[in-house]
Amino acid sequence: MPKTQFNDLLEAGAHFGHLKRKWNPNMAPYIFMERNGIHIIDLHKTVVKLDEATNALRQIAKSGRKILFVATKKQAKEIVTEKVQATGMPFITERWSGGMLTNFPTIRRAVKRMNSLAKMEKDGTFDHISKRERLQVSRQRAKMEKTLGSISDLNRLPAAMFVVDIQKENIAVAEARRLNIPVFAIVDTNSNPNLVDYAIPANDDAAKSISVILEEVTGAIKEGLNERKAEREKEGPAKEKKQAKKQDPTAKKTRARKEPAKAEAGTKAEPEAQAKSEEPKADVKENTEAKKETKSTEQEKKSE
Repeated sequence: MPKTQFNDLLEAGAHFGHLKRKWNPNMAPYIFMERNGIHIIDLHKTVVKLDEATNALRQIAKSGRKILFVATKKQAKEIVTEKVQATGMPFITERWSGGMLTNFPTIRRAVKRMNSLAKMEKDGTFDHISKRERLQVSRQRAKMEKTLGSISDLNRLPAAMFVVDIQKENIAVAEARRLNIPVFAIVDTNSNPNLVDYAIPANDDAAKSISVILEEVTGAIKEGLNERKAEREKEGPAKEKKQAKKQDPTAKKTRARKEPAKAEAGTKAEPEAQAKSEEPKADVKENTEAKKETKSTEQEKKSE
């Protein structure tokens, strides 16, 4: 598997970095050499970092949480849309709206507004408004659909974020860091890998390089989702049995039968206990009366 990744990355040109004068010193551990004024990335380290990132993303997907993909540069738009849509994860390929994470409640209201406009077209509300209003509403919906359509299912903050170019998506990375959301990113030689939690050193400008890395990432997410589905299918019969036991009417009937039987036994035992407690009391009374009679006879004899 690692050899295949290495060869795929090499063929895709993932090892080509930026010019030497544009480099970020924090990328020094991931640079293999310099050739013709261009830094060459060490793909062995890229493979290791890619494996770490895919393992972490698989676990997040297995837990059922969402991963937000952000890639607004031209080379990555179509690739991200094609590959990420298959996983059902949210993604941003148009302009990043400031406050999309830090001001998430406002974004959710905008998404609800977009959904309500879509319902208006379906339920026939458009037939009762003027042509001018209809045109305004349709334009508003198209604009919102372009920027927010891909995150309409994101009901809460994502568990992680995957970024293609952290230089271009610096606002998105800053918002994620502020909210302590883990950031996975393809980091080129002109970027600072310390700004993200899982840095994948590779060429973030070549479409082939982005495609190969996203293929590995989305594949890991699909594996995590399949594992989650398999676990749910296993847990399903066990949960059904527990629910059947809770809802079983025969169990309630048997309990109801046992309870009156206990009550009857209690009522029978009560008079017997009372009788037993009354018997010794009667004997004590008789003994005391007999003693009194004997004392009275003895006193009579003495008086005589």
